[in-house]
Amino acid sequence: MKKRVVSMLLVGVMALSMTACGSGGSSEGSGEGGSGDSGSDAEMNIAMITDSGDITDQSFNQTTYEACKAWSEDNGVEFTYYKPESDSDEARNASVDQAVADGANIVVMPGYMFAATVVEQPEMYPDVKFIALDVGAGDILEKGVGEGYSYNPDEYDVTEYYNTDNVYCCTYQEELSGYMAGYAAVKLGYRHLGFLGGMSVPAVMRFGYGYVQGIDEAAKELGVENEVEVEYVCGGQFYGDADITAAMDTWYGTMGVEVVFACGGGIYTSAAEAAVKAGGKVIGVDSDQAPVIDQYEEGLTVTSAMKGLAATINTVLTDIQDGNWSDYTGKIDNLGLVSENPEDNYVQLPIATTQWGEGFTEDDYRALVKSMYDGELEVSNDTTAMPETAVKVTDYGSIK
Repeated sequence: MKKRVVSMLLVGVMALSMTACGSGGSSEGSGEGGSGDSGSDAEMNIAMITDSGDITDQSFNQTTYEACKAWSEDNGVEFTYYKPESDSDEARNASVDQAVADGANIVVMPGYMFAATVVEQPEMYPDVKFIALDVGAGDILEKGVGEGYSYNPDEYDVTEYYNTDNVYCCTYQEELSGYMAGYAAVKLGYRHLGFLGGMSVPAVMRFGYGYVQGIDEAAKELGVENEVEVEYVCGGQFYGDADITAAMDTWYGTMGVEVVFACGGGIYTSAAEAAVKAGGKVIGVDSDQAPVIDQYEEGLTVTSAMKGLAATINTVLTDIQDGNWSDYTGKIDNLGLVSENPEDNYVQLPIATTQWGEGFTEDDYRALVKSMYDGELEVSNDTTAMPETAVKVTDYGSIK
C-alpha cells in the first residue's frame, strides 16, 4: 500500500477540469492526439515541461527541449513543450494536466524540481509514460515523505511514494565530470581555482566535490599541492545577479582566482562578467556552454562538465518506439561511464571546445576516462562533507 493516496474522486475531478488548466507558456505542435493512451499501437505524442526556467537557459531546459525536438522531427513524432505559469509544484503539475489533455502520452521533465510531480501525477495518468531526468530517490522522498523526512534515502522504500508502473527516473554521476574538469584545469596550469555553485542540492555538491577531488589529484601528480588553492561557494540561487557578480569580482580581481567552475544554470553570467574584467576563465556545466559563455569574450571557457541529457532522451525515446518501455519502468538509474570512449558516456568533457594544451591533451583526457572506466581511478560521490585534500580549500558557504 503506497503511503500517499490519490482518490478516484480526485482523478475524476481532474479529468473533467484538465482543459481549464493553461500551460502558461509557449508550445510547439498542434497538441492533438486524443486521450493520451500509450498502448503498444498508440502513436507517440511527446510533451516536455520546463522547470523554473525556459528553453533558452543554455542548461537543462534548453538541452532537453532541443533533444526532444530533434528526436521528434527525425522520427515524425508530435512534440509540444510547456512552460508553467510560475515556479511552483502546482504550476508544474498543471502543465502536466494540460499536456495530457492535449494528447501527450509521453512527458519529459528535466530536473529535481519535478520530484513532487513524480509523486503526484503518474498515478492519475496510468497510460502516460513519465521520464524524469535528474530526479533521484532523495528528491522523491523529500516530497513524498514530507515533514519528518530524515534525508537518508536508505531508510525508506522509495517505491512506496510514487507509481513505479509508468515512471523512469535517472540521475547522473556529476562527481565524475566535475573531477574531469578540475583535473584538467590543474594539468593545464591553473593554480588558483574557484567553484561557484547554484543551490546546495546534491547534484551541485557532487559536481563541486568531484571538482575538488580532481584538482587535488592533479596537484599531487604534479607535486604542486602547496601552490594550488580552491575557493568554494554557492550562490543560493540558479541565476547570477549583482551580489554574486560582486563576489566574483573579488575572487578574480582581488584574490587572483584564475578560473571558476560556474555550476548552476544561469549563475554562469556572474562568473563570466567578472572574469572578463580581470582576464580570468570559466568552466561551464551540464552542456557544452562554450557557445554562450564565449559570447562574453572569445576563449573564455576552458571546458564544461557535461551531463548526457540528450543521450538519455535519445536512448529512452528510441526504446519506447521499439516497444521496450518495460525495461525502464520503476528504475532510478545513476548514469555515468558506459565505455572507455568518452563520447559514449553520460558524463564527459566536450572534445571540440575544451582548451587542450601541452599539460592536458585530448589523448590525456581519453586516458583519464579509460582509467575511470576500468576502475583504476575512483571518485567519491559522498556529499556529507567536503573531501579531504592536500590542497587548500576554503568553503564560504552560501552568498545568499
